[in-house]
Amino acid sequence: MALEMEEIGGRASSDEIRFSPNTLAGTYRNRFGAQRVASSCCLSTVGTLESALFDVSEESCIDESEINFVPVLRSGGWSDIGFRCNMEDAHVRIDDLFHNYGVSRNGVAGSYAFYGVFDGHGGEHAAIFTSINLPKFISKDEDFPVDVEKAIVSSFLKTDIAFAEACSLDSSLDSGTTALTALVIGRTLVVANTGDCRAVLSRKGKAFEMSTDHKPDCCNELNRIKASGGFIDDGGYLNGHLNVTRAIGDWHMEGLKDTNGKGPLIADPELKSVKLTKDDEFLIIGCDGIWDVFRSQNAVDIARRKLQEHNDPIACCKELVDEALRRQSTDNLSVVIVCFQSKPPPSLSRPRPPPVRKSISLEGLNVLKSFLNDSSPL
Repeated sequence: MALEMEEIGGRASSDEIRFSPNTLAGTYRNRFGAQRVASSCCLSTVGTLESALFDVSEESCIDESEINFVPVLRSGGWSDIGFRCNMEDAHVRIDDLFHNYGVSRNGVAGSYAFYGVFDGHGGEHAAIFTSINLPKFISKDEDFPVDVEKAIVSSFLKTDIAFAEACSLDSSLDSGTTALTALVIGRTLVVANTGDCRAVLSRKGKAFEMSTDHKPDCCNELNRIKASGGFIDDGGYLNGHLNVTRAIGDWHMEGLKDTNGKGPLIADPELKSVKLTKDDEFLIIGCDGIWDVFRSQNAVDIARRKLQEHNDPIACCKELVDEALRRQSTDNLSVVIVCFQSKPPPSLSRPRPPPVRKSISLEGLNVLKSFLNDSSPL
């Protein structure tokens, strides 16, 4: 989608979201707006990016080429309505946050980039709203880029609140969306996920999942839902409404979101971060319509082969979507690929097994000779 998109219905300027008096989101905003957010989600254990980016003492045992690795970012994206009547997905690619949002480097060298896929339900409005405002909230957060994880969690919740208030002004906007984002800062990749989109990293051709699908059959999610008073019905739907357990929006659905942020449906993202190395080739982020018909390793294998053919991430995204349609995916389809190298993925050379030496002992040779002699015709 174009980055120069207008806000939904022109209800907010391109620089801010106007908050209106809304009792639905008021308590929720008080919880997270008056003080910095302390995330209740599962964060990665690498600590803040401030230490990860500037303290290289922990990497003293790592090869110098790994420490000096600088990703060369190239990205592509593709969407298709698929076999649905309406398109409810959105995706965004921002290869340079400095240019688009005037983000200060704050002493961090390398790229600042943002990518996201948003899978809407009940309409397109939540997905479009989130794709426009979430990167804006992150880039303007007071903790960004020193404490990226804290800024991301806070911004997901701010986006949820802002959309609730937009819906209070116009009920036709009522809808929800899952959200998966990837930030690349220097050589650090941070993936944040709310819902059932998925991010997969290709490292030397092997698929590493950078997110967890927030589905009702996930044990951790099921325990949280029960503790909040929610339930999963026999059809596998949260409170009989949704087949995801985390989402932005859906404030209009009774009993799903609590004004204290403790309802069965939450917008809190789950984060995972990793230091990129020369072995990291590309990241695939896609909506669940992609993963309904692809295993993670299968998608990496296909994308890798296509990039070796033409090294074009946009064409590669289209080819993944076309293959998903060929495999009869029934959902809207959106995928973004972020390449970390300027060259295509290299061919993987597999070591040949050592030759097997075949020999026979002297005793065995004598037995064989005796057998042949006994078997010879008279």
